[in-house]
Amino acid sequence: MSVAADKPARIRISGGRVIDPAGGIDAGQDVFIAAGRIVATGSVPDGFNPDLDIDASGCIVCPGLVDLSVRIREPGKEHKATIASESLAAASGGITTLCCPPDTYPVIDTPAVTELIRMRAETTGLTRIVTLGALTRGLAGDQLSEMAALRKAGCVGVSNALQPLASPLILRRAMEYAATFDLTVFLHADDHWLSNGGCVHEGRVATRMGLPGIPEAAETAAVARDLALVQQTGVRAHFCHLTSERAARMVARAQYDGLPVSADVAVPYLYLSEIDISDFNTQCHLIPPLRTVEDRQGLREALRRGTLSAICSDHQPHEPDAKLGPFPATEPGISGLDTLLPLALQLAHEQVLPLPDLLHRLTRGPAEILGLPGGTLASGATADVCIFDPERTWVLDSTSMRSSGKNTPFMGWEMKGRVIHTLLGGRLVYSLAD
Repeated sequence: MSVAADKPARIRISGGRVIDPAGGIDAGQDVFIAAGRIVATGSVPDGFNPDLDIDASGCIVCPGLVDLSVRIREPGKEHKATIASESLAAASGGITTLCCPPDTYPVIDTPAVTELIRMRAETTGLTRIVTLGALTRGLAGDQLSEMAALRKAGCVGVSNALQPLASPLILRRAMEYAATFDLTVFLHADDHWLSNGGCVHEGRVATRMGLPGIPEAAETAAVARDLALVQQTGVRAHFCHLTSERAARMVARAQYDGLPVSADVAVPYLYLSEIDISDFNTQCHLIPPLRTVEDRQGLREALRRGTLSAICSDHQPHEPDAKLGPFPATEPGISGLDTLLPLALQLAHEQVLPLPDLLHRLTRGPAEILGLPGGTLASGATADVCIFDPERTWVLDSTSMRSSGKNTPFMGWEMKGRVIHTLLGGRLVYSLAD
């Protein structure tokens, strides 16, 4: 692996299969970049003399990936990870834009914290980090944050992360405030009182293991409440990583009825289920929890139909000690930046989705949810580019992972699909060493 500090202004990417779902392109073409932007795809522009020619033979050239949910752990939890370490993991995974939820420490409820993250990301220079502002002050759930100031500071939306609100009335007022400033509200569908401190899906596996369960109704009741408030307020809303087939069907109906709602799924929920925790595997401790095999299949179907318009990593790196101890006492979450692309590509290999549709849910789909212009290779677009070999296999282990967090249930899995180069704004920020 090598990272380039400086980059020529003019780059030609030749010999690759260019897939740009936003532009409807899927063909063997060259891509031409100058001054950090896409100049053209296909024919050589007049007078174009590249400073660097990247050979993409046997590879796919697509827009840089956009990840909707990445805990960078900085500021506040640098013992788990830092902006520098996770930016490298993102670049090595072809991710050029990542969205940080507001549950940092301090919370992203002031412009100062937003600016701090932006400056540190720019200093690192390996990926673009956008932020969600806190829906309530300190994520305490009772007083609304200064959403206008957060929007002005660059926040692309607002969320209360995994923290509960004091009442549905607070959520209604927050939605009304957000709608006034054209801010998307990012919702984690969970009824705090129904979840009641559980740590796994409520069902036969939880009962057999003696672990406190979280019923499916904790998600579906929250979705029903939130959809009613979206209809009442007219706010644009996004449901973050749904876990149940029934919740996905509810969102699909709302979309059919014309409500301004979208939803995503985190990639682990497309492969794992409650069965994977049956040996008390703390690497599978997730919140919201892994649900049934039927739910897993239902999420895949919702992804295929387009109800779920994005796939994210829900990246949560931890230090080793966080996953040691009794299952309920361990910290939930998976380190997912390194595995987002190869796990998603497996869905194409399994014919869940055609490859262009899959890449749309990793690029333009999430960019549209965030209201960003990226996720495309259209002429004039910022040159965020991912070049990957879809046939290259590799094994996920502690040495191949770039994230500081090694907490993943996919350790030891053979992955298919490897990022060869990543470009951010026309700069080569990652190259895989031969």
